Amino acid sequence: MSFIPVIKSEFPASLLQSSESHDHSDADLIQSLVFQAWLNEKFSPELMENKSELVECVMEQLTHMEENLQRVRKGDVKASVHRMEIDRIRFVLSSYLRSRLQKIERFFPHVLEKEKSRADGDPSFLSPEEFAFAKEFLANTEVYLRNVALKHMPPNLQSIDMLKAVPEPCLDSFVFLRVKERQENILVEPETDEQREYVVDLDKGSQHLMRYRTIAPLVASGAVQLI
Repeated sequence: MSFIPVIKSEFPASLLQSSESHDHSDADLIQSLVFQAWLNEKFSPELMENKSELVECVMEQLTHMEENLQRVRKGDVKASVHRMEIDRIRFVLSSYLRSRLQKIERFFPHVLEKEKSRADGDPSFLSPEEFAFAKEFLANTEVYLRNVALKHMPPNLQSIDMLKAVPEPCLDSFVFLRVKERQENILVEPETDEQREYVVDLDKGSQHLMRYRTIAPLVASGAVQLI
């Protein structure tokens, strides 16, 4: 079972206050990354839309909290609690970024193809840093395969289609989800040839085990949360 740290619904006010008068939306922003971007990325079979702007906001907030923590009186028991809170946020942020890198390494040609084929105006699935990493990973993989194996093979076998060689994400895998907004008439594909398609309604607050492909648009829109 995966370890999921417990994050309080509100962060200590003393760490969230500054001369710029940060309001409660800062804590909400951190929670958004912790519970939505992190869990969706962790449990979805495909790479989700990147949240680089949100990550930058969280990093700035962590810096602000660290600075305020330095002003807490030494020996104050609150300092230990605040430090634990900061460490928990850092853990979740690191886990989120690590999950994305692992998917990029696993599905790199498909990730790059998806990014290249997206329409103008559509959200990017990769941050600039992730895009550079994916391209470098692809180039290094091709060089390695050529030097280790392909150059020793007959001329007609010295090329490789990475899109065919690397498996795609399995969108038909099953995921657990919690409904945040009621959804009606969700079409569910049959599991066997003997079954037929059917529709279901998803009530707010209910939990389900469903095929990811069926609810992928709902995950992207925020209507459901992977758990």
